[in-house]
Amino acid sequence: MPLATAGAAALVAHERPSAGFWIASLVGAAIVIIFVLSRPQARTFAIGDLFLFGTVLAGAFGYALSGRVSMTMPGWEVVSWQVVAFLPFSLVAAFLLRPHDFSVIPVKAWLGLAYVGLVSQFFAFFVFNAAMAMTGVARIGQLMLLQPFVIVVLAALIDGEPIEVATLAYAAAVVATVLVGQRMPVRRR
Repeated sequence: MPLATAGAAALVAHERPSAGFWIASLVGAAIVIIFVLSRPQARTFAIGDLFLFGTVLAGAFGYALSGRVSMTMPGWEVVSWQVVAFLPFSLVAAFLLRPHDFSVIPVKAWLGLAYVGLVSQFFAFFVFNAAMAMTGVARIGQLMLLQPFVIVVLAALIDGEPIEVATLAYAAAVVATVLVGQRMPVRRR
């Protein structure tokens, strides 16, 4: 996602990351990919991976366009207009995919949906869009390299999953590439 976001930033947000930025991003992405593929749960390619790839592309261009628009209007307005624009599609999808009996859905699932919808996908984008407007889409997108390791820490804290020494080593390597990449020039037009 960070590489796709940097590419989309170059195409639609008029940013020009330097060669150093691209190298740091490629190395960081390679480390994350190696980390994921080294997990015992890694499997072979499946059709769902194509859907995931499409989601990455759509998300990258969504971030780049949001970042570009956030340079001319506050980030909270950008997110709010996106909700207004996509609400009809979401309502149709929710109607078509609804369960026959809502009582079978546990309260925890409803609370999880409310959290993801309001906090992760709405309020968090106030800050995310403002950050993209201030520092650029490519730079903020590169920070997404850290997400897998944040998830590992949350899994340890919430579910008690152990953190392996190898995971810490991968995380340290990715943090180093992000620190280097953040210091590389990215020009904006």
